[in-house]
Amino acid sequence: MSVGTSRAPGVRDLLCPPPGPPGPGLGELGIDPDDLPDGLVVADETGCVICFNAAAARITAVPPADALGAPIERALPLEDLEGRRWWQLTDPYGGLATRVAQPERNLLLPGGREVLVSARYVRARPTGPLRRLVVSLRDTEARRRTERSHAELIATVAHELRSPLTSVKGFTATLLAKWERFTDDQKRLMLETVDADANRVTRLIAELLDISRIDSGRLELRRQPVDIGAAVGRHIQAHVAAGQDADRFLVRLQQPLPDLWADPDKIDQVLSNLLENAVRHGEGTVTIDVAPSPSLRVRGATETAVTVSDEGSGIPEESMGRVFTRFWRGSKRGGTGLGLYIVKGIVEAHGGRITVGRAASGGAQFRFTLPVGAPAYLQ
Repeated sequence: MSVGTSRAPGVRDLLCPPPGPPGPGLGELGIDPDDLPDGLVVADETGCVICFNAAAARITAVPPADALGAPIERALPLEDLEGRRWWQLTDPYGGLATRVAQPERNLLLPGGREVLVSARYVRARPTGPLRRLVVSLRDTEARRRTERSHAELIATVAHELRSPLTSVKGFTATLLAKWERFTDDQKRLMLETVDADANRVTRLIAELLDISRIDSGRLELRRQPVDIGAAVGRHIQAHVAAGQDADRFLVRLQQPLPDLWADPDKIDQVLSNLLENAVRHGEGTVTIDVAPSPSLRVRGATETAVTVSDEGSGIPEESMGRVFTRFWRGSKRGGTGLGLYIVKGIVEAHGGRITVGRAASGGAQFRFTLPVGAPAYLQ
C-alpha cells in the first residue's frame, strides 16, 4: 500500500451504496486510492481523516502523514471566496440529516490557492448519523484552460468582425454621402465589396453557432441519403468556376459505394473546408478518394471513407496533434482557425472519425470515415 492511504475499516467500501447488497469496493477492484486522478479525502463518523490519497496531497501540498488522523477541518482548512470557513457553513456532522451531498464549488486553500471541492455524505440509513464524509478535490487548471479558450474565442471573433464591419460601414457611409460623385462601375465595386464582407460576417457567425452546438453536444443532424460522389463533384465545379484549373483536381470513386445516410448540409461543410484548405495551403494536384472501408467499430460492417490529399509541403509532424484544435492555422494566410475544429465535431457527431497524416506525395492528407446505413427509426 502506498504512503498516502490508510486501511482503516470501511474505507474500501466507501463507494458502495448503503442500501441493497454491497458492491465491489476499491480494494476488491484492485484500485488503490492513490490511483485515482482526483483528490480523495475521507473522514470517519467522528470527523477524523482516515484516507488522504496522493492526488489530495499534491493539490493541497499537505503531507498524508499530517492529514491522517487529524480533524478534517484542520487537514482541509477550506474557505469560500468571501473568506468564510467552509466547514462551519456546511456543518456536515451537525447539520441537516437529510443532506446527502455538497455540489462542486470553488474554494480556497491557505495561501489563496483555488480548488474545486465536492462532498458526499454516507449514512447507514436515510436521515441517520453520518458514517463517512467523502470529499473530492480537483485542481482548477482545467477550468482555467477552458476560460482562456473562451477568452481567445472572444478576442478572435472581435478581431475577425472588426475588419469587415469597418469596411461595410466605410463604404456605405461614403455611398450615402457622395452617391452622385461615383460612376456606376465605382458603385458596383463598392457594393460588391460590401456584399463580400457581409458574407464573411455571416460565415463567422455560422462558425460560432456550430462551435456552440458542438461544445454543448447539441449539434442537430438531419439524416437523409447522400450521394457523396456527386457532393464532391459540386464542390470541385465551384472551385473551377472561381478560377481554379480543372486539371488540378483528381477524383477517384471506388464503386459500388454503400448507401450513406447523413446530413447533406453538414457533409457539404466538411468537404468545403477540406477542399478549400487543400487548394489554399497545398500545391499541385488535389486528389479526392472515395471508397468503402471496413468498419473499426462493428465487425463485418462497411463505412464510407473520403480522403483529401495534396502535393504541398504537408503539415509538420509536431503540429499534427493540434490540427483539429481551435485557432490552429496551417499558415498565416487568413482564416479564423476554427474550420477544422468544426469539421472534426461534425464527423464525430455522425459517429465517424477524422485523421490527418502525410500523403504519398508528401503533402497533407485528411481522411474521414462515416458509418453507413439507414437510421434506426427507418429500419
